[in-house]
Amino acid sequence: MKVLLTGHRGYIGSVLGPLLRERGHDVVGLDSDLFDGCDFTPLDTIPAIKIDLRDVQKEHLVGFDAVMHLAALSNDPLSDLDPNLTYDINHRASVALAAKAKQAGVPRFIFSSSCSLYGAAGDDFLNETAGFNPVTAYGESKVLVERDVRPMADDKFSPTFLRNATAYGVSPRLRGDLVVNNLVGYAFTTGEVLIKSDGTPWRPLVHLRDIAAAFIAVLEAPRELVHGESFNVGQTAENYRIREVADMVQEIVPGSKVEYAADGGPDLRCYRVDCSKIARVLPNFKPQWTVRKGIEELYEAYQQNGLTLQDLQGARYIRLARIRERMNAGTIDNTLRTRAAVLSYA
Repeated sequence: MKVLLTGHRGYIGSVLGPLLRERGHDVVGLDSDLFDGCDFTPLDTIPAIKIDLRDVQKEHLVGFDAVMHLAALSNDPLSDLDPNLTYDINHRASVALAAKAKQAGVPRFIFSSSCSLYGAAGDDFLNETAGFNPVTAYGESKVLVERDVRPMADDKFSPTFLRNATAYGVSPRLRGDLVVNNLVGYAFTTGEVLIKSDGTPWRPLVHLRDIAAAFIAVLEAPRELVHGESFNVGQTAENYRIREVADMVQEIVPGSKVEYAADGGPDLRCYRVDCSKIARVLPNFKPQWTVRKGIEELYEAYQQNGLTLQDLQGARYIRLARIRERMNAGTIDNTLRTRAAVLSYA
């Protein structure tokens, strides 16, 4: 298929794009490249449209068999920078993209949603029929996109919503602001497995390559199996309390010790998810990763690439820090648009 992948130069997109190509799909990326220069390892080059998501027109979407929509302000601290921007980009621009894709005759739209829309949910396992209780603008934006795009489904336009668990793992565009990546990073660079909450919240965790595999499984599935459907992406067995993850990191990273930040309190985000639906409906989706295996992968990659504490805390791998750095340098304005935004093809 001919696939448009938004956010192809992001944490997940930089892995998903090459995997799609390996499967024989014709992939074109779309990205404003807010995080240019934040590479952990070299990125593969794929044909791309460099444009702000908010500026995409129907003409950019004509001829595609599917749109895989990953582009967004990518985590809670970044979305809290200016909640209005989060709603503008993550919600309104995403809904507009879906509407224009439908107008352009694109048959499939696969949206990167998030289990964060469950928010403050407690200890019960949640399936896709559970209510939403987001506690951040990021989580709320995912709720709103699902609400507004779902009614667009018809005989010619088929949306699917992938509610990803919290991602981890090595990527060419590494993020140090994801919990597993961060815990391993602190353990490696300081010897402390630094927990920034009280360690009690539940969180479903999934390797980014398993997220990529879920996108591919949906793309290649018969339409009737995924039309208008939502799927929790991960494995039910891979729900952990943060302190359990920290204990695993301590076991794997030699000489490290779990420490709690002095100002760490309870985290309102607490949810466990049931991922049995995706396993049942899409048997070709076979997750390959566990958190323990991912911690081992991260530790080895940090060793090989010489990760430093400065790297981990700085703008290279922390999305919010990079945005602030670019704002201060004047290369983007306070709406996150580049100063000299030009539509170009690479």
